[in-house]
Amino acid sequence: MRIDLAITELSFGGAERCLTQLAIGLQQRGHDVRVLSIGSLPQGDQAQLVVALQDQGVAVEAGGWDRPRQVIQAYWWLRERFLRNPPDLLQTMLYHANVLATWAAKSVGVPVRIGGMRVAERSRFRELLEARAIAQMDALVCVSDSVARFATSAFPRAIRGLEVIPNAIDIDAIDHIAPAAWDQIGWPNDSQVVLFVGRLHRQKGLDLLVEAIEPLLARYPEMRCCLVGEGPLRETLESVEERLGRDRFRLLGWRRDAVAMIKACRLLVLPSRYEGMPNVVLEAMAVGKPIAATKVEGVSELLGDNAPYQTTLAEDPFAFAALVEDLWVNPTASQVLAEQNRTRAVESFSVPQMVDRYETLYRSLLC
Repeated sequence: MRIDLAITELSFGGAERCLTQLAIGLQQRGHDVRVLSIGSLPQGDQAQLVVALQDQGVAVEAGGWDRPRQVIQAYWWLRERFLRNPPDLLQTMLYHANVLATWAAKSVGVPVRIGGMRVAERSRFRELLEARAIAQMDALVCVSDSVARFATSAFPRAIRGLEVIPNAIDIDAIDHIAPAAWDQIGWPNDSQVVLFVGRLHRQKGLDLLVEAIEPLLARYPEMRCCLVGEGPLRETLESVEERLGRDRFRLLGWRRDAVAMIKACRLLVLPSRYEGMPNVVLEAMAVGKPIAATKVEGVSELLGDNAPYQTTLAEDPFAFAALVEDLWVNPTASQVLAEQNRTRAVESFSVPQMVDRYETLYRSLLC
């Protein structure tokens, strides 16, 4: 099959990693795969996914259309790509690619068009545009049952076919990563760290995390809190770092060794307001860590039977603080959860399983 995978950008996020795993897996199975990034390609340390794709012989093309006012140019760029080298099938991921690439592919007659929905984000304007694109898709792939339910309620008349294919984790690659050393940030290597990894955005509930973690830092002198990521809340969180002290609360920015830091932490936290299927939870499961998260889209599906012991309702900092504290003061029970998280990640979320499901879907639509 000649397969185009289109995405908004190729930064180091969950959707981008999923697309990279899918592209490489399909290429290794003998398909002709091309990746189209509407935005510019990342540079330096953040270009890991681009390098991985190119190392495996996957063609990568980028439009460099990074600004909202360039939407028309992005559309015509995509359309020209499909005309010049037409694929048998287009798979899109993320909102901008879902809309622009689907419309462009429809206009030039790409036979099969499939969308990818990663989060359950309510936005009336976006839903109006995305509904029109979804109506031109042969199928919509959702990353979790929760996102599928959202899509069904938001686009009841637009969806022609719906599939749920969860994220995957490369267990072998995870196992070859050594834990980070905390002394690289000036903390003792035996530090007991509560870790957040993700975008510094209101979606992730970082205001709730600060409200929950501050009294716990005062109550447990051995506890430290570390945040890894970039985003619009950085300045606000820098003021929290200054107030609480860098010896207890640290904001590190984006790190290419985020998985190594997850391996070194004691507890991963994710107090999100909404998600799709958070890759960082899957990474923490794969390395065998307990998790404190909110009951948002995809989280319970990842954690399975152990979700009730590692989740609480969103938008409740007091309940989230109680969950973190319970996992902190019961290390034996937390270790059992960590081991069971690891087993579930290995057995249920492998990359070959994910690629199999996409490949099966593609073949069924091309028949």
